[in-house]
Amino acid sequence: MKKVQETAEKIRTMEIRGAGRIAKAAAGAIKDYTEGLKAENIEEFNEKIEDVARLLISTRPTAVSLPNAVKLSTRHVSESVEEARAEVIESASRFIENADLALERIGKIGARRIMDGDVIMTHCNSNAALAILTTAFKEGKDIKVLATESRPRRQGLLTIKHLNDFGIPTSLIVDSAVRYHMKEVDRVVVGADAIAANGALVNKIGTSQLALAAHEARKSFMVAAETYKFSPNTIVGNPIEIEERAAAEVIDPEILAGLPHVSVKNPAFDFTPSEYIDMIVTDAGIIPPAMAYTVIKEYLGWELGEI
Repeated sequence: MKKVQETAEKIRTMEIRGAGRIAKAAAGAIKDYTEGLKAENIEEFNEKIEDVARLLISTRPTAVSLPNAVKLSTRHVSESVEEARAEVIESASRFIENADLALERIGKIGARRIMDGDVIMTHCNSNAALAILTTAFKEGKDIKVLATESRPRRQGLLTIKHLNDFGIPTSLIVDSAVRYHMKEVDRVVVGADAIAANGALVNKIGTSQLALAAHEARKSFMVAAETYKFSPNTIVGNPIEIEERAAAEVIDPEILAGLPHVSVKNPAFDFTPSEYIDMIVTDAGIIPPAMAYTVIKEYLGWELGEI
């Protein structure tokens, strides 16, 4: 249980960050825990697995990839402890393997929509979005990237290092310069923390301003998202909770302590309406936002009765 608690804490404190990385870390923690799990009967086994699942899911309320990964990794139908153990280990291993393959597929599929000479704007630090950009570059396409800082945690610095290591010409811009630079851009490519059944996107705070600026400038807005980032609960109208993070990410606590009439609002994510999204590139192919429900039903296997 100690390793699970350590993983949960790393996810909570954003030492492990990014929806895809969170999902894989959770699946890995479940696999490791299950391998050493001792239980007298299937009821005790299930109870302990459910405790671990609840702990991991509680760490980041917005990242839908996390509960999806946990549910897919803990699936089993056996009534004996040893058979259930083997099934859970297999489910978690399969999830990790499929997550890696999903990135590869998204990269190849999305790169087809990148044209030689494109200038591309991206936001935050998305493995799926980066897979598209690096695949297009490796295919020989001459591309340039504008990457936002993505405050307050400045995940954009991770993105520019990744692109720099590939040799992709990249410019770092402040978040508030998005609309100013949109005239230089051919398309926007971002990742996803969650996609609702109606095709709306939940992603790093500031994503919606990219989408609005792209829509105004008539530039293509592309979302890169593994199928496990689609949210089953939204089918029946349950909202995706937007995580509010600590004020210390935005301002020094000592400075804030001297401002008794000031509070800090620090939402980690925002919503982008489906009408501002041109396409969603998934490991199952490119879909319009209106097909989000189909992905939830056919690729995640969630039925209305389960939700």
